[in-house]
Amino acid sequence: MEGKDEQRAGLLHGIGAYGMWGLVPLFWPLLKPSGAAEILAHRMVWSLAVVGVILLVLKRWAWIGVLVRRPRKLALITAAAAVITVNWGLYIWAVNSDHVVEASLGYFINPLVTIAMGVLLLGERLRPAQWIAVATGFAAVLVLAVGYGHPPWISLVLAFSFATYGLAKKKVDMGGLESLAAETAVLFLPALGFLIWLGARGETTFTSGGGAGHGLLLASTGLVTAIPLIAFGAAAIRVPLSTLGLLQYLAPVFQFALGVAYFHEEMPPERWAGFALVWVALTLLTWDALRTARHGRAKALRLAATVATTGATVPPAAAPGTGITTATGTRSKN
Repeated sequence: MEGKDEQRAGLLHGIGAYGMWGLVPLFWPLLKPSGAAEILAHRMVWSLAVVGVILLVLKRWAWIGVLVRRPRKLALITAAAAVITVNWGLYIWAVNSDHVVEASLGYFINPLVTIAMGVLLLGERLRPAQWIAVATGFAAVLVLAVGYGHPPWISLVLAFSFATYGLAKKKVDMGGLESLAAETAVLFLPALGFLIWLGARGETTFTSGGGAGHGLLLASTGLVTAIPLIAFGAAAIRVPLSTLGLLQYLAPVFQFALGVAYFHEEMPPERWAGFALVWVALTLLTWDALRTARHGRAKALRLAATVATTGATVPPAAAPGTGITTATGTRSKN
């Protein structure tokens, strides 16, 4: 019973995390007249403040010494910080410039881009269903390029930057809060320097964009960043990775729905066709991942039964993999 309660709590945390990520397009417009660069800088500064307090309360500081002693790990954190700066900044600009639907597409195609990068950069081998899904996703991008009259650059940059970020974080292998603290620490001085420069030029909106309420909204960007991450961390230790892989689609679904129904962005037939192809690709990808995971578990059970019956020793190479991480992308890394 306790295990079921834990899984239920994990599922609720996962829905909460991806739900908050999906509804965040409602938040960024509240920060106008602040520009995307100023909002991004505040997000960096206040995120470090929030996660710093949380880590202080939890007394989780051992990772700092490890990071300092490993230059390669520090370099990967710096690279991840640079890439997430591009991702966050472009996403904020896209939402506040009426490109919510195109931004949602970036997170829909992110799992497909992650798989493609795994093949090109890591030499990973794909199953036939994964090849078909990637090819369908590529066809979707071509259809959308025709519909937009140009490639969906916002979507592509968001997808590739987030996939690169996920790859860097996979190699760093740090907890979510610790990683966010390290990344925002790397960016803290440039972000703070930019805000001071804006203030010196009289162009900051922190105190002049609408009074104390506007300043509090800018400061709350730290909470908007940290709270979903905490909820995700609570989900990750309670529910299977395959479940998280399914929940990850909640965020772009909510973003897409907001773009169409709330922000009333245009969706001509060719865009519907492009998105439909993306959804077909993701459905195929998810089906393949779940099937592979199910077969992997069944094989493991048969192997365990054989060992129990014969008393044989199972070589490490015999342990089957599930393929879920590759198949569902790197959203769980954030």
